[in-house]
Amino acid sequence: MCRNIRQLHNFAPPATEDEVRAAALQYVRKVSGSSKPSQANAVAFERAVDAVAAATTALLEDLVTTAPPKDRDVEAAKARARSAARFATERGRAAAAG
Repeated sequence: MCRNIRQLHNFAPPATEDEVRAAALQYVRKVSGSSKPSQANAVAFERAVDAVAAATTALLEDLVTTAPPKDRDVEAAKARARSAARFATERGRAAAAG
């Protein structure tokens, strides 16, 4: 689950509210061990997502860096290349073992 949490700091344009909330949701899912809470826990779950999103927003606003902002498209292309290389390597190992 936590693989879906992406770095949000130092990007141009900055992280959106939706991206922050998605990361908070993934975090709460991981910590709670539940991707969808029961009705009895739904309020606590949503309250936790809201709190984590607020803390994340505050953190991102307070962080300082001298590095130039990263380009989202460039970083996404790098991630796709890493993924393609990783899965090609895994397929190669599976074929060799098969």
